[in-house]
Order: sequence, then C-alpha cells, then structure tokens
Amino acid sequence: MDFYPLSSWLPFLLLLLPILSVLLLKQKNREVERPNLPPSPLKLPIIGHLHRVRKLPHRSLWRLSEKYGPIMLLQLGRVPTVVISSAETAREVLKTHDRDCCTRPPLAGPKRLSYNFLDAVFLPYGEHSKEMRKIFVLELFSAKRVQSFRFVREEEVALMIKSISQAASSPINLTEKLFSLADTIVCRIAFGKSYQRREFDDGRFHEIMVEAIAILASFSGTDFFPPFGWIIDVLTGLHARIEKCFHDFDGFYQRIIDEHLDPKREKPEHEDIIDVMLGLQRDEFGAKLTKEHVKATLMGETIDLLLVTSQREKLLVGHELSCLNGPSLDLHF
Repeated sequence: MDFYPLSSWLPFLLLLLPILSVLLLKQKNREVERPNLPPSPLKLPIIGHLHRVRKLPHRSLWRLSEKYGPIMLLQLGRVPTVVISSAETAREVLKTHDRDCCTRPPLAGPKRLSYNFLDAVFLPYGEHSKEMRKIFVLELFSAKRVQSFRFVREEEVALMIKSISQAASSPINLTEKLFSLADTIVCRIAFGKSYQRREFDDGRFHEIMVEAIAILASFSGTDFFPPFGWIIDVLTGLHARIEKCFHDFDGFYQRIIDEHLDPKREKPEHEDIIDVMLGLQRDEFGAKLTKEHVKATLMGETIDLLLVTSQREKLLVGHELSCLNGPSLDLHF
C-alpha cells in the first residue's frame, strides 16, 4: 500500500481551508439571520401554496388556519403572504401596527383601471396616498358633504317603496331591487344621473361596472408570478379584458366630465362628486388633480361604494325581513 507524505497534501489543504471557512461562515450567518416566520404548510415548487386555495378562498384559508394557527405564512406563487385569521391578530395588524401593514399590493388589474394608482382606494401607502385621503376626508366625504346627499337617498328609497307597493300582487325579487337601489344612489351622487332610468348609455355603465368587479376578482398571473405572469394573462384573455374595460371606463368618464364642463350646462341645484372634483381642480388642488385623477377616483370610489352599499343593504334588509317572517329566527352574519 502506498502512503503519501503529509507534505504532498499541504498545498491542497491550504487551498481547501479558505473555501471551507467561507462556507461555514455563510452557513452560520444564514442560521443567525433566519427570520422567525409564522408556521407554514408544505409548499410545491414554483406555485407554492396556490394549489391549497380553492374556489372559495376564505374557506380554504379558514381550514388551513385551524391547523396552522391564526397567523400563517403562505407562498402564493412568488409572493410571500401572511394570513391573519382571528379577531385578536386582526386588531393587532389593523390598529396597533397599522402604519406597517396599511399599504396595498400593486396588483395588475387595479393598477391599470386606476390609471397607475391615482385613486385613493387601490393606492399604495405613501405621501401621495396621504394627500388623496386628505382630499377625500375634507372635501368629498366630509360630514357636511355626505349630509348634502341625503335627499338622493330619501328620493330613491321612496321610489323603491312605491315600486314594491305597485307590484304587491306579484312576487318581487327583493335582492334585485336592493342592488338597483344601491347602484342608483351611487350613480346620482357621483354623476348626477341614474343609468337605471335610461338617461344615458342604456345601462352600459352597469355592464362595465360588473365586468370591472369580475376582473378584480379574477386570478392574475402577473400578481403571483411577476417576471413572466403577463404571459399567463395574455393566454387566458385577462389582459385583453382589462384593456377593454379600461378604455370603456375612460370613454364613459370622459363623456360625463365633458358634459359637466359644457358651458351650456345648467347649474345644478345640488353638486355631485364630479362637480366637487372639478371645482377642486380649478382651486387650490389644481396642481395635484388632473383629469386622470378625477377618472381614477370615480372608478375606485364607484366600485367601492357599490360593493359596500349593496352588500350592507342586502344583509340588513334581508335580516329584517327574515325577522318579520319568523320573529324567533336569530341570524348571525
């Protein structure tokens, strides 16, 4: 058996020693710097935990939270996401650590429909969002401004009651009536008109709004796979739908704005949201508010108000009618 003297190994050992030292140092640093992350299920390559989010995401996340706790980490494609599933942790996130958690992800659909985040609904947290929210709180939705729209709500509720009374001898789709009420109130407050009465576009605005809400609820490859997800959106047709919806919105809002800027237009008895924003554009906020800001704000606020108002009215009135039909029935939402 041949033996090699130690001197013959020295060059190799001297070369290997620095490499081993660097590797050990990196491993040690990696262990020290490893963050204390929330519990997380086993994930698949590339898609992460997307396969665990089924048709009803809120139920899928609830089932996972029962196993992994009220705070868990999911890897949705290439996007790490912390999921909060209890009132205590939600209060911690939304109140105690609001400044750290109040921003919004830059999603592809909202980015395009809001003219690259010029609104206040989808706008990520920052200096611009503070300015926009200041305009909303002080000008658009102040207590005085909201009170000025009271007549719209009263008139539309009275018309709905009259409509139900006239159709008392036949079955009524109350859900449809409530959604129609919410839509009409929002449109009159925002535009000064009601598309339900065929005053413009034969209900085209409603179709655009429904499509926008569907797009915002759709799966977007760009949101979960930023480098190449746009290819998925092109193949699925989502990219084309977003572009069409954007141009439909843009044309619709431009026409409404032009009508409000028409010198021949009679001065309305009550200002709508567009009147207010165009007035702000002419006054002290002129440098900060462009037409794109006005359009983006209308898009974001209209969708937000329609979703919130229609769901709230549906739940409250549905609860009241259920109690009238069965007083012993106690509903929990």
